[in-house]
Amino acid sequence: MMDLQQQNISDNNFESCIKCTICTVYCPVTAVNPDYPGPKQAGPDGERYRLKRPYFYDEALKYCLNCKRCEVACPNNVKIGDIIQSARIKYAKGRPSLRDSMLADTDAMGTMATTMAPLVNFTLGLRPVKLIMDKVLKIDDRRTFPKYASERFETWYRRHAARQQESFGKTVSYFHGCYVNYNYPQLGKDLIKVMNALGYGVRLLDHEKCCGVAKIANRCVDEATRDGEKNLKAIRKAVAAGDDVIATSSTCCFTMRDEYPHVLGLDNADVRDSIMLATRFIYDLIDSGKGKLVFRSDYRKKIAYHVPCHMEKLGWTICSTSLLRMIPGVEFINLISHCCGIAGTYGFKKEYYDYSQAIGAPLFKDILQSGCDFVACDCETCKWQIEMSTGVEVLNPISVLAEAIDVEATQRANL
Repeated sequence: MMDLQQQNISDNNFESCIKCTICTVYCPVTAVNPDYPGPKQAGPDGERYRLKRPYFYDEALKYCLNCKRCEVACPNNVKIGDIIQSARIKYAKGRPSLRDSMLADTDAMGTMATTMAPLVNFTLGLRPVKLIMDKVLKIDDRRTFPKYASERFETWYRRHAARQQESFGKTVSYFHGCYVNYNYPQLGKDLIKVMNALGYGVRLLDHEKCCGVAKIANRCVDEATRDGEKNLKAIRKAVAAGDDVIATSSTCCFTMRDEYPHVLGLDNADVRDSIMLATRFIYDLIDSGKGKLVFRSDYRKKIAYHVPCHMEKLGWTICSTSLLRMIPGVEFINLISHCCGIAGTYGFKKEYYDYSQAIGAPLFKDILQSGCDFVACDCETCKWQIEMSTGVEVLNPISVLAEAIDVEATQRANL
């Protein structure tokens, strides 16, 4: 029997491509980088050649953001981004560089940085240090690093775990991710505030690891697979206990639901539907009449919402925007859908920085012209990019809810 390569058949569905090229029209990289062949050529077209002869692999595939906008646009549901990522993993020459390995290992870097956060934050902001990283590691000196927290979210949570497990009849399990744990624990605290008001206790997954998106992007696939297996084990344990698993990061959620099976080959079919974004979980509660939010009468904000690329692929934008629109004192602006350009670690790298900023330029312009008080967004790396490039604050919709709700009234409404 002929194997897949001899049959010229891919594990992905490139055969369904009808060559309409709409993916290229919607690709944010093609618009700013003439060296990138575009998703159709890099994905399904190139796959036909790579299956015959691996030397047809084009190193220009490294410019792909894996934003999934090509997949959202595709009328035939071709997994174009997955085809490109899988080709990079399989055919790209050389091992990941020291820089790429460091940027990919968010748990290791976060663990070290939080033990001396004030010093790390101060040092990373120094111009000479940024210039050295630019020259030695090729991390662009114009990039602003996110701040690290002095206390990790997991450390804070341990002091409050008993109440979360003992004071509520219903619970959810929270995949907090690296950003909440090492950079911004307040988002995790905000989620707990909102869920407690809705009558739910919040538990953490056992021995959670990074979702793996940075490792996948930097071709550290063995490490991403290892972490993914540990996360799925923890998720299965939580689901077996009766919990849904919620996340506050659209990218973490997308990675565990879709990249695990499509790119890493990890079967998550038994728990995939139990992994969801927190805003979707809350929206479903309210929409079904099983939960109610009561808002402060004095909350007044003009909020512009930016939809992250992976959120658009998940199809859950309506959940976050609907929750924000429920707040009586909010003037809501739904920004035109643009990629912000950072793509996780992509925008930190010297060779991609200018492309990253050019991709995000239309979004930055719209935000600055909107006159908003702040931007709401479900992705932490979009937050970094927007805040650095516009100076406008970015909040997760969960943090907006935490600020806008009347906690006591919401608790009474959900008894």
